[in-house]
Amino acid sequence: MHTRQRTIRTNGVDLVVTEAGDPANPCVLLCHGFPESAHSWRHQMEPLAAAGYHVLAPDQRGYGFSSAPRDVAGHDTATFVGHDWGALVVWESGRLHPERVNAVCAVSVPFTPWPMKPTDLFKMMFADRFFYMSYFQEVGPAERELEADIRHTMHTIMWGASGEMYRPGPTDINELPPMTGTGFLDMFKDIPDGLPFWLTPDDLDYYVKQYTNSGFFGPVSWYRNLDANFEVLKDLSPERISMPTYFIGGDKDGVIASRIDTLDAMNGMTPNYKGKAIIPKAGHWTQQEYPAEFNEALLGFLRTL
Repeated sequence: MHTRQRTIRTNGVDLVVTEAGDPANPCVLLCHGFPESAHSWRHQMEPLAAAGYHVLAPDQRGYGFSSAPRDVAGHDTATFVGHDWGALVVWESGRLHPERVNAVCAVSVPFTPWPMKPTDLFKMMFADRFFYMSYFQEVGPAERELEADIRHTMHTIMWGASGEMYRPGPTDINELPPMTGTGFLDMFKDIPDGLPFWLTPDDLDYYVKQYTNSGFFGPVSWYRNLDANFEVLKDLSPERISMPTYFIGGDKDGVIASRIDTLDAMNGMTPNYKGKAIIPKAGHWTQQEYPAEFNEALLGFLRTL
Protein backbone atom coordinates (compact mmCIF):
# COMPACT_ATOMS: atom_id res chain seq x y z
CA MET A 1 0.00 0.00 0.00
CA HIS A 2 1.45 3.35 -1.01
CA THR A 3 0.60 7.02 -0.86
CA ARG A 4 -0.14 8.96 -4.00
CA GLN A 5 -0.21 12.65 -4.74
CA ARG A 6 -2.39 14.63 -7.09
CA THR A 7 -3.20 18.23 -7.78
CA ILE A 8 -6.93 18.86 -7.71
CA ARG A 9 -8.18 21.75 -9.80
CA THR A 10 -11.30 23.12 -8.15
CA ASN A 11 -13.03 26.47 -8.47
CA GLY A 12 -10.04 27.91 -10.30
CA VAL A 13 -7.43 26.99 -7.70
CA ASP A 14 -4.96 24.14 -7.26
CA LEU A 15 -4.71 22.01 -4.14
CA VAL A 16 -1.94 19.45 -3.76
CA VAL A 17 -3.29 16.45 -1.84
CA THR A 18 -1.44 13.36 -0.65
CA GLU A 19 -3.77 10.39 -0.25
CA ALA A 20 -3.81 6.71 0.63
CA GLY A 21 -6.42 4.00 0.86
CA ASP A 22 -9.61 3.14 -0.97
CA PRO A 23 -11.77 6.19 -1.84
CA ALA A 24 -14.84 4.09 -0.99
CA ASN A 25 -13.73 3.85 2.65
CA PRO A 26 -14.58 6.35 5.42
CA CYS A 27 -12.54 9.52 5.07
CA VAL A 28 -9.91 10.83 7.50
CA LEU A 29 -8.69 14.33 6.66
CA LEU A 30 -5.28 15.33 8.06
CA CYS A 31 -4.61 19.07 8.52
CA HIS A 32 -1.02 20.21 9.12
CA GLY A 33 0.33 23.18 11.05
CA PHE A 34 3.07 25.83 10.77
CA PRO A 35 5.66 25.58 9.36
CA GLU A 36 4.82 22.17 7.96
CA SER A 37 2.99 20.56 5.04
CA ALA A 38 1.21 17.29 4.29
CA HIS A 39 4.68 15.73 4.63
CA SER A 40 4.29 16.03 8.40
CA TRP A 41 1.73 13.17 8.19
CA ARG A 42 4.10 10.81 6.31
CA HIS A 43 4.08 8.26 9.16
CA GLN A 44 0.28 8.22 9.45
CA MET A 45 -0.91 7.80 5.86
CA GLU A 46 -0.31 4.07 5.31
CA PRO A 47 -1.24 2.89 8.83
CA LEU A 48 -4.57 4.71 8.56
CA ALA A 49 -5.18 3.32 5.07
CA ALA A 50 -4.34 -0.18 6.30
CA ALA A 51 -6.90 0.29 9.08
CA GLY A 52 -9.60 0.85 6.48
CA TYR A 53 -9.70 4.59 5.85
CA HIS A 54 -9.39 6.82 2.81
CA VAL A 55 -6.75 9.29 4.00
CA LEU A 56 -6.37 12.79 2.57
CA ALA A 57 -3.63 15.25 3.58
CA PRO A 58 -3.68 18.57 1.72
CA ASP A 59 -0.87 21.07 1.55
CA GLN A 60 -3.06 23.83 2.92
CA ARG A 61 -3.63 27.28 1.51
CA GLY A 62 -0.39 29.10 0.74
CA TYR A 63 1.80 26.09 1.57
CA GLY A 64 4.04 24.05 -0.72
CA PHE A 65 2.67 24.03 -4.25
CA SER A 66 -0.98 24.62 -3.31
CA SER A 67 -2.68 27.89 -4.11
CA ALA A 68 -5.90 27.68 -2.04
CA PRO A 69 -8.02 25.02 -0.31
CA ARG A 70 -11.57 24.05 -1.14
CA ASP A 71 -13.79 21.16 -0.15
CA VAL A 72 -12.33 18.53 -2.47
CA ALA A 73 -12.54 15.31 -0.53
CA GLY A 74 -15.38 13.76 -2.50
CA HIS A 75 -16.96 12.67 0.81
CA ASP A 76 -20.04 14.06 2.50
CA THR A 77 -18.43 13.66 5.91
CA ALA A 78 -14.97 13.01 7.32
CA THR A 79 -13.10 12.57 10.58
CA PHE A 80 -10.82 15.58 11.00
CA VAL A 81 -7.34 15.31 12.53
CA GLY A 82 -5.34 18.53 12.89
CA HIS A 83 -1.96 19.51 14.33
CA ASP A 84 -0.99 23.01 15.48
CA TRP A 85 -2.80 25.45 13.14
CA GLY A 86 -4.54 22.39 11.75
CA ALA A 87 -5.97 21.79 15.24
CA LEU A 88 -7.63 25.20 15.15
CA VAL A 89 -8.96 24.31 11.70
CA VAL A 90 -10.50 21.02 12.83
CA TRP A 91 -12.00 22.42 16.05
CA GLU A 92 -13.66 25.20 14.09
CA SER A 93 -14.72 22.93 11.24
CA GLY A 94 -16.73 21.04 13.84
CA ARG A 95 -18.24 24.29 15.08
CA LEU A 96 -19.03 25.67 11.61
CA HIS A 97 -20.11 22.45 9.86
CA PRO A 98 -21.12 19.87 12.49
CA GLU A 99 -23.19 17.96 9.94
CA ARG A 100 -20.06 17.16 7.91
CA VAL A 101 -17.61 16.31 10.72
CA ASN A 102 -17.84 12.79 12.16
CA ALA A 103 -15.21 13.33 14.85
CA VAL A 104 -12.35 15.69 15.75
CA CYS A 105 -8.87 14.76 16.94
CA ALA A 106 -6.77 17.81 17.78
CA VAL A 107 -3.02 17.59 18.23
CA SER A 108 -0.95 20.06 20.30
CA VAL A 109 -3.52 22.89 20.42
CA PRO A 110 -6.54 22.45 22.72
CA PHE A 111 -9.94 23.96 22.06
CA THR A 112 -9.44 27.72 22.26
CA PRO A 113 -12.52 29.92 22.62
CA TRP A 114 -11.04 33.42 22.30
CA PRO A 115 -12.59 35.73 24.93
CA MET A 116 -11.90 38.79 22.75
CA LYS A 117 -10.26 39.77 19.49
CA PRO A 118 -6.99 37.75 19.50
CA THR A 119 -4.65 40.61 18.60
CA ASP A 120 -6.16 42.76 21.38
CA LEU A 121 -5.68 39.87 23.80
CA PHE A 122 -2.01 39.55 22.77
CA LYS A 123 -1.43 43.28 23.35
CA MET A 124 -3.06 43.05 26.76
CA MET A 125 -1.06 39.97 27.79
CA PHE A 126 2.35 40.76 26.33
CA ALA A 127 2.42 44.59 26.03
CA ASP A 128 5.83 45.47 24.58
CA ARG A 129 7.31 41.97 25.06
CA PHE A 130 7.91 39.64 22.14
CA PHE A 131 5.11 37.26 21.16
CA TYR A 132 5.46 35.54 17.82
CA MET A 133 1.77 35.81 16.83
CA SER A 134 1.97 39.58 17.30
CA TYR A 135 5.23 39.68 15.35
CA PHE A 136 3.54 37.82 12.49
CA GLN A 137 0.78 40.45 12.09
CA GLU A 138 2.79 42.97 10.06
CA VAL A 139 3.44 41.96 6.46
CA GLY A 140 7.16 41.99 5.69
CA PRO A 141 9.39 41.47 8.73
CA ALA A 142 8.58 37.78 9.25
CA GLU A 143 8.87 37.02 5.53
CA ARG A 144 12.27 38.72 5.30
CA GLU A 145 13.56 36.91 8.38
CA LEU A 146 12.29 33.43 7.53
CA GLU A 147 13.08 33.57 3.82
CA ALA A 148 16.65 34.88 4.24
CA ASP A 149 17.94 31.29 4.54
CA ILE A 150 15.12 28.77 4.31
CA ARG A 151 17.28 25.74 5.17
CA HIS A 152 18.53 27.51 8.30
CA THR A 153 14.94 28.53 9.17
CA MET A 154 13.53 25.03 8.87
CA HIS A 155 16.50 23.41 10.63
CA THR A 156 16.19 25.89 13.50
CA ILE A 157 12.43 25.57 13.97
CA MET A 158 12.32 21.78 13.65
CA TRP A 159 15.04 21.45 16.28
CA GLY A 160 13.85 24.32 18.44
CA ALA A 161 10.30 23.06 19.01
CA SER A 162 11.27 19.39 19.38
CA GLY A 163 11.01 17.45 22.61
CA GLU A 164 14.79 17.17 22.87
CA MET A 165 15.15 20.96 23.05
CA TYR A 166 12.23 21.65 25.39
CA ARG A 167 13.00 24.02 28.25
CA PRO A 168 10.30 25.61 30.44
CA GLY A 169 9.68 29.20 29.40
CA PRO A 170 9.84 32.24 31.68
CA THR A 171 7.04 32.57 34.21
CA ASP A 172 7.26 36.38 34.16
CA ILE A 173 6.25 38.18 30.95
CA ASN A 174 8.95 40.78 31.65
CA GLU A 175 11.60 38.09 31.18
CA LEU A 176 10.64 37.88 27.51
CA PRO A 177 12.74 39.95 25.07
CA PRO A 178 11.36 43.26 23.79
CA MET A 179 9.07 43.23 20.77
CA THR A 180 11.28 45.75 18.98
CA GLY A 181 14.38 44.21 17.46
CA THR A 182 13.46 40.58 18.17
CA GLY A 183 12.74 37.97 15.48
CA PHE A 184 11.00 34.61 15.50
CA LEU A 185 14.22 32.61 15.20
CA ASP A 186 15.70 34.45 18.19
CA MET A 187 13.37 32.33 20.34
CA PHE A 188 15.44 29.21 19.64
CA LYS A 189 18.79 28.90 21.40
CA ASP A 190 21.71 26.44 21.19
CA ILE A 191 20.48 24.61 18.08
CA PRO A 192 22.66 21.56 17.25
CA ASP A 193 24.33 21.22 13.85
CA GLY A 194 22.94 17.81 12.90
CA LEU A 195 19.32 16.72 12.64
CA PRO A 196 16.92 15.42 15.30
CA PHE A 197 16.59 11.62 15.38
CA TRP A 198 13.13 11.81 13.80
CA LEU A 199 14.04 14.01 10.81
CA THR A 200 16.06 12.68 7.86
CA PRO A 201 18.09 14.80 5.42
CA ASP A 202 15.50 13.93 2.75
CA ASP A 203 12.69 15.18 5.01
CA LEU A 204 14.47 18.50 5.55
CA ASP A 205 15.24 18.79 1.83
CA TYR A 206 11.55 18.30 1.02
CA TYR A 207 10.42 20.98 3.46
CA VAL A 208 13.07 23.36 2.08
CA LYS A 209 11.88 22.66 -1.48
CA GLN A 210 8.27 23.38 -0.52
CA TYR A 211 9.03 26.62 1.34
CA THR A 212 11.43 27.78 -1.37
CA ASN A 213 8.45 27.55 -3.71
CA SER A 214 5.78 29.04 -1.44
CA GLY A 215 7.78 31.49 0.62
CA PHE A 216 6.36 32.42 4.02
CA PHE A 217 3.75 35.04 3.15
CA GLY A 218 0.96 32.47 2.74
CA PRO A 219 1.82 30.33 5.79
CA VAL A 220 2.32 33.33 8.10
CA SER A 221 -0.87 34.96 6.84
CA TRP A 222 -2.90 32.30 8.68
CA TYR A 223 -1.94 34.22 11.84
CA ARG A 224 -3.04 37.47 10.19
CA ASN A 225 -6.50 35.99 9.81
CA LEU A 226 -7.05 35.29 13.54
CA ASP A 227 -9.20 38.37 14.08
CA ALA A 228 -11.30 37.69 10.99
CA ASN A 229 -11.85 34.10 12.16
CA PHE A 230 -12.88 35.40 15.57
CA GLU A 231 -15.58 37.57 13.99
CA VAL A 232 -16.99 34.58 12.11
CA LEU A 233 -17.00 32.28 15.15
CA LYS A 234 -17.66 34.50 18.20
CA ASP A 235 -21.42 33.89 18.25
CA LEU A 236 -21.25 30.14 17.61
CA SER A 237 -21.46 28.00 20.75
CA PRO A 238 -18.92 25.23 21.45
CA GLU A 239 -22.02 23.07 21.94
CA ARG A 240 -22.16 22.84 18.14
CA ILE A 241 -19.03 20.66 18.32
CA SER A 242 -21.29 17.76 19.27
CA MET A 243 -19.32 14.97 17.58
CA PRO A 244 -16.74 12.90 19.54
CA THR A 245 -13.56 14.91 20.22
CA TYR A 246 -10.13 13.75 21.34
CA PHE A 247 -6.74 15.30 22.04
CA ILE A 248 -3.16 14.07 21.53
CA GLY A 249 -0.12 15.98 22.77
CA GLY A 250 3.47 15.64 23.87
CA ASP A 251 4.61 16.34 27.41
CA LYS A 252 7.60 18.29 26.01
CA ASP A 253 5.52 20.43 23.65
CA GLY A 254 6.05 24.08 24.56
CA VAL A 255 2.47 24.88 23.54
CA ILE A 256 0.97 22.75 26.34
CA ALA A 257 3.75 21.45 28.62
CA SER A 258 3.11 24.06 31.32
CA ARG A 259 -0.68 23.57 31.27
CA ILE A 260 -1.36 19.88 30.79
CA ASP A 261 -3.55 19.96 33.89
CA THR A 262 -5.91 22.42 32.12
CA LEU A 263 -6.39 20.45 28.89
CA ASP A 264 -9.40 18.41 29.97
CA ALA A 265 -11.23 21.55 31.09
CA MET A 266 -10.51 23.38 27.83
CA ASN A 267 -11.33 20.47 25.53
CA GLY A 268 -14.26 19.54 27.76
CA MET A 269 -16.06 22.68 26.61
CA THR A 270 -17.03 20.47 23.69
CA PRO A 271 -19.89 18.24 24.88
CA ASN A 272 -18.64 14.88 23.58
CA TYR A 273 -14.98 15.04 24.67
CA LYS A 274 -13.48 11.54 24.93
CA GLY A 275 -10.21 12.36 26.68
CA LYS A 276 -6.57 12.73 25.78
CA ALA A 277 -3.31 10.88 25.18
CA ILE A 278 -0.10 12.57 26.33
CA ILE A 279 3.03 11.07 24.76
CA PRO A 280 6.15 11.11 26.96
CA LYS A 281 9.20 12.93 25.52
CA ALA A 282 7.28 14.15 22.46
CA GLY A 283 7.69 17.82 21.57
CA HIS A 284 5.67 20.03 19.29
CA TRP A 285 6.15 17.85 16.19
CA THR A 286 4.18 15.12 17.94
CA GLN A 287 3.24 12.80 15.07
CA GLN A 288 6.66 13.13 13.46
CA GLU A 289 8.71 12.59 16.62
CA TYR A 290 6.92 9.53 18.02
CA PRO A 291 4.81 8.12 15.17
CA ALA A 292 4.26 4.64 16.67
CA GLU A 293 2.88 6.05 19.92
CA PHE A 294 0.89 8.68 18.05
CA ASN A 295 -0.65 6.16 15.65
CA GLU A 296 -1.59 3.88 18.53
CA ALA A 297 -3.42 6.75 20.24
CA LEU A 298 -5.15 7.96 17.07
CA LEU A 299 -6.23 4.52 15.90
CA GLY A 300 -7.43 3.74 19.42
CA PHE A 301 -9.73 6.78 19.25
CA LEU A 302 -10.90 5.96 15.72
CA ARG A 303 -11.84 2.43 16.79
CA THR A 304 -14.27 3.88 19.34
CA LEU A 305 -16.27 5.72 16.69
